[in-house]
Amino acid sequence: MKAKASAPAKVILFGEHFVVFGKPAIVAAIDRRAYVTAEPRSDETIYVKSEDLNLSGFFHDRGFEAEEGGLEGEMKLKPIETVARRIVNLSGKKTGVTLDISSDIPVEAGLGSSAAVAVASASAVSGLVGLNLSKDDVFRFACDAERLIHGTPSGIDPAVSTYGGILQYLRDGGITHLNASKDLQLVIGDTGMSRSTGTLVAMVRDLRKRYPSVLDPILESAESIVCEAVKALEIGDLETLGELMNVDHGLLSAVGVCNEVLERLVYAAKMAGAYGAKLTGAGGGGCMVALAPHSRVESVVEAIRGAGGSAFPARIAGEGVRIET
Repeated sequence: MKAKASAPAKVILFGEHFVVFGKPAIVAAIDRRAYVTAEPRSDETIYVKSEDLNLSGFFHDRGFEAEEGGLEGEMKLKPIETVARRIVNLSGKKTGVTLDISSDIPVEAGLGSSAAVAVASASAVSGLVGLNLSKDDVFRFACDAERLIHGTPSGIDPAVSTYGGILQYLRDGGITHLNASKDLQLVIGDTGMSRSTGTLVAMVRDLRKRYPSVLDPILESAESIVCEAVKALEIGDLETLGELMNVDHGLLSAVGVCNEVLERLVYAAKMAGAYGAKLTGAGGGGCMVALAPHSRVESVVEAIRGAGGSAFPARIAGEGVRIET
């Protein structure tokens, strides 16, 4: 017996960092996915293997036993073990679980790779032990895993991986599914530079503490951008949406989370004909996203590559977490 589930990557179209302070964000699931296969074990060990990270190991009552990747595996695989262990305990079954993870989502790039794996893991283990958790339950378990990785994350990544589509997310106000066209043509540009989401979130939080009179108007502007972007999405006004992405990127640059490489990729995308472009995720490296006319997609991809990044086209994924047959 085995159970397999998958969950999509995400891009934040508007509001990253500002969502931590109670402002809304707009986030979209994209058509790259993480896959997790869960199988029972005769012992009560949780074994986790990630092909893409070249990490694997056993979590048992004596602690962590690395198989591949050394002790780095404990830190990176622990959130998945935590999700699996809690769901098995909830089921009341005395079993271990083998979890095999594969993904076509770039890691540590701001595309929600860890959240997608956590969401898919929760769903797969749930199916394996016969709990068949609701999406709301899967979301809550994945949020617990994200806290082990990022400290105090907004919850936006596991939300979009769980529910799919295009969402407006408010940390204390929940999730709103937007009535938006799923035909948005995006291009993702990857700087190849890893960074720590927790460190960057803490940096912006500290900046606001030191300069509240400067940062608070930026937060209000970010909220206004989201309100205008919702209207543009609902009527399919892509040019306005692109302009708003450009302004949002400027606000993110103002709070210090952009860098030279990201700016170069963003500028290249706009010069190649994108409606708009901005960093996506925590910044400090990672990825940017461009909204492009269908006729300019290849030009935007090539321009980003020419500016030193890797790039790929992406479409909106209407489906969130799912069981794979």
